[in-house]
Amino acid sequence: MASIRHLTALIVLVGAAGAAQGQSASIAATATVVTPITVTGTAPLAFGNVFQGVNRTIAFSDATSGRFSLTGYLGSQVALTFTLPTTLASGANTMPINTYDVRVNGTNVTAGATALTVISGTPVNSNFVAGNLFVFVGGRVVPAAAQAAGAYTGSIVLAAAYTGL
Repeated sequence: MASIRHLTALIVLVGAAGAAQGQSASIAATATVVTPITVTGTAPLAFGNVFQGVNRTIAFSDATSGRFSLTGYLGSQVALTFTLPTTLASGANTMPINTYDVRVNGTNVTAGATALTVISGTPVNSNFVAGNLFVFVGGRVVPAAAQAAGAYTGSIVLAAAYTGL
């Protein structure tokens, strides 16, 4: 009988040792690098001829509105950061731009474009619904009553970066 007890105890110890063995599993780690964003300025915001003391507005949908074209990864979110000049310059002379109207669309048409609330230097989010994004920029210049004659220029800059979403 004692040998049966020792044998039973031995079986219990061996069984307990087998149950104490660890288990493991593995998973794959993956990543896909997406295509970089491209940003192209396709048309300047062209106010054309302006007259002293007469404001000139170009709507986002006008033929002379400013335009950008972006391509990126389908369905991804993008942060758009604009640098918007507050004045145009001609030598030492300046002329204010006091309003901007910025819209975006997934197709290269102004109809149905979505308005963005844009503050110079502050990112605003949009999406690459079909891998493309088109930005339309309108604005208003305010020449003074004694605005000096000349060709006035400034640069509107658009920077874009994936947000990771």
